[in-house]
Amino acid sequence: MKIRKKNVGILLVIMVVAVLMVMLPGQSIAKKIIWKSSGHGPASDPSQIYHNKLCDAITAATDGRLTVKPFVGGSIVPVYKELDAVDRNVLQMCYTCPMYNLDKWPAAGLISSRPGGLPGEALRTWFDYGGGAALMNKMMKGYNVLTFPGALSPLPEEVFFHSKVKLESLKDIKGLKARCMGDGGEILKRMGAATVIIPGGELYEAMQRGTIDAFEYSTLASNWNMHFNEVAHYVYLSPIRAPSDPQVFFVNKKAWAALPADLKVVVQGLIDKWTQAQHEYLVYESVKAVDKFRKAGNEVFKVPKDIEVALTAEANKFYEEKSKSESPIFGEIYNSMKNFGEAYNAIK
Repeated sequence: MKIRKKNVGILLVIMVVAVLMVMLPGQSIAKKIIWKSSGHGPASDPSQIYHNKLCDAITAATDGRLTVKPFVGGSIVPVYKELDAVDRNVLQMCYTCPMYNLDKWPAAGLISSRPGGLPGEALRTWFDYGGGAALMNKMMKGYNVLTFPGALSPLPEEVFFHSKVKLESLKDIKGLKARCMGDGGEILKRMGAATVIIPGGELYEAMQRGTIDAFEYSTLASNWNMHFNEVAHYVYLSPIRAPSDPQVFFVNKKAWAALPADLKVVVQGLIDKWTQAQHEYLVYESVKAVDKFRKAGNEVFKVPKDIEVALTAEANKFYEEKSKSESPIFGEIYNSMKNFGEAYNAIK
């Protein structure tokens, strides 16, 4: 008996559907999800490198069910505007410093390279277990963005300054043309420095042109890779201005809500892994980088004590003033960190 071609086609369709029903009982075929994510730094910055590693790891671990496409800072939106892009769902995820958003939330400076703040280990512990992530989400209320425990990479203390000018005492801060971001920039300005905001990828050229005399940026490991030894003879180290240099992963709320539960587990677990990995990598590489700077001809010094004392005093005054004048969330975060810091130091 001859079977018509039309009937053969129908039989094949029925067989395929039957196979799928056996393989996926009660389920529909999984739809692939594509996210775009951006870091905030140039391609050579370890934060950008680890951001990219994380995106690739999510794509691999989910077998492409969630494909996260990584973008370098400034390639999708202007650098430091990544969080605004996540809010608008132009990006579904980003990795950036909270302090780049002081225009929206003055309290963001408390969680980002804060003078006199928590050191890296304590900061991540506070963020993950001491309510820090929840407080940041409360700060961002009304914004289509969220974060979660494990999303903060504390990073080692920042370099205090790469400088053309030798800093021998507090008087050398007055009039110093320096790139210094966030609250640290405001505090140093109150101490007499002429601080400006310049993206990290533009610092090398700004030093060459003489636009600035000095700058802070990230860790020794990051800064060696960016060849800053070539434009600044002096390297000044101190944990006072930025005892940690935290960066945080943020996701779009609606994109996150639409993600299947099992993919949320994968994303959170991998973010937790890679943020901690970046921290440990930079601690190790920063230890090695000290000798690299010295061998390259740079002079590496500790910051003079009178500068540290003056900066600590000015920072305490600055934050006490702001905790009284800003919205309640500022004081809430400030006091939470202060209380945790006192408890943390008590066991040291």
